[in-house]
Amino acid sequence: MSVPLTCDVLIAGGGPCGLMLANELGRRGISVLLVDEKPGTAFNPQANATQARTMEHFRRLGFADEIRALGLPLDYPTDIAYFTRYAEHELARFRLPPAQEASRKARESGSSWSTPELPHRVSQKYVEAVLRRKAEALSSVVLHYGHRLKDFTDHGDRIAATMENVANSTTQDVTAQYLVGADGARSLVRGQLGIRYGGETGVQRDFMGGRMYAIYLRAPDFYTAADKAPAWMNVTFNPQRRAFMAAVDGKGEFAFHTQLRPGEDEASVSEADARAMFHAACGKEIDIEILSRGSWTAGHALVADSFGRGRVLLGGDAVHLFTPTGGLGYNTAIEDAVNLGWKLAAVLQGVAAPALLTSYEAERRPLALRNTGYARGFADSLGLFLVDPEIEADSAAGASARQKAGDYLEGHARREFNIPGVTFGGRYDGSPAILSDGTAPPEDAANVYTPSACPGGRPPHLWLENDTSLFDHFGFGWTLLQLGTENGFAAEMAAAARQLRIDLTQMSLRSEQARELYAADHVLIRPDHIVAWRGAGGHAGNILRRLLGHLE
Repeated sequence: MSVPLTCDVLIAGGGPCGLMLANELGRRGISVLLVDEKPGTAFNPQANATQARTMEHFRRLGFADEIRALGLPLDYPTDIAYFTRYAEHELARFRLPPAQEASRKARESGSSWSTPELPHRVSQKYVEAVLRRKAEALSSVVLHYGHRLKDFTDHGDRIAATMENVANSTTQDVTAQYLVGADGARSLVRGQLGIRYGGETGVQRDFMGGRMYAIYLRAPDFYTAADKAPAWMNVTFNPQRRAFMAAVDGKGEFAFHTQLRPGEDEASVSEADARAMFHAACGKEIDIEILSRGSWTAGHALVADSFGRGRVLLGGDAVHLFTPTGGLGYNTAIEDAVNLGWKLAAVLQGVAAPALLTSYEAERRPLALRNTGYARGFADSLGLFLVDPEIEADSAAGASARQKAGDYLEGHARREFNIPGVTFGGRYDGSPAILSDGTAPPEDAANVYTPSACPGGRPPHLWLENDTSLFDHFGFGWTLLQLGTENGFAAEMAAAARQLRIDLTQMSLRSEQARELYAADHVLIRPDHIVAWRGAGGHAGNILRRLLGHLE
């Protein structure tokens, strides 16, 4: 018998959630063993949009610029364009800036997009590779691709698990303090716990509902052949072949997805059939090389009934499944990891009570319900808007149908792709890891974000006089912002933090704009950049103990 491997946290799943969690834990000195049955990170593009909040977290970890340099060329337009067919009529185009303008645009943006990091259009395959490389560089993190979690037992004081080598079926025992299942929609971990999804599935729409067919392809002459300006997202709108296609590298690789029509059997789709689907969406034959292909289901808005049990926790697709409109699935998974990472570390290091971990589900499950609801709404807006049969006709009726569709689709694009409220407005009200000050948060609206330091939400962003972001001055642990006259509270908070072994950064900021935004003398920011408490003062030790689960 081999000696069991030991670690603080065993992570099942090497996608965005698992890899981000490994980075969050590894940077805090927590020993991590991650297993994933794939030979490496994703080959297929999968998600194609990294929201601004996710980019803020990459900035917090120090590699946002590295992510922003990946994917499309810096000068590539990130437009969303709608066509009857790709080589025929352009119906609408929602113009967005290329990556090279992101830094300037971020400094010029108003309150709704007040952020140091605007969204970035980059394939998940590139992001995963960076997250893996960063995790592998951490001394306390070990990644085992080509291995799957076979089974586990929660003994109450530890996890006993078995991992299996996919290639040769050899097994290895693992002992961990906690297990995190970030192992996708068919999660073994969730299944063994007996936790079920709730919500909507099997929703049928004319588009983005039911079975879809995905083709990862190379077509370097696409834009020349189609005679259209480049765009990040290309969407067709015609009666026969509705599809969307994201540019992956800006050099000819695309991720093409089309709605399977009645009578199209996914199991019998040949490569010739797949090419025909793409050509139908183009309206002409354009040479392509198919890199991979397969089917998937749109129409999910599912959230697990629980996010874990005992020493076993769940994140990512294991607890929420999205229809990809709005690009919210992968970004929600990243925030699961950010939320859970600091909490697990604090408990394992003895800084927080185990009760702190109850706040993970209390905070993330309502956010998953919120975000799947937004994605469902975007899918309804696009998929239930039916095509006028005359839309391709060379006639007055055809021109009218195209104008009507173009107006609608441009409005839809603004609703789906200009979403600062969705991106920044998620909140953790009612969580035991938040201390309310009795104020009401702004209304939750998809397309408008109102900055607020009401405890439970993202801190308002501010550019400082030295042209740095306020967020860059927050610590990796906790941060106490001092925005009023010093009254001794900051010193009391520092002393309490030392006693509790909390990593606390203090930042004194004399700024009328900051004082107006934060509306308090003192503001306590959690490690995941969430406002935990604000006020003029109080019993610092009790504030921290309550936030860390030591006091009810």
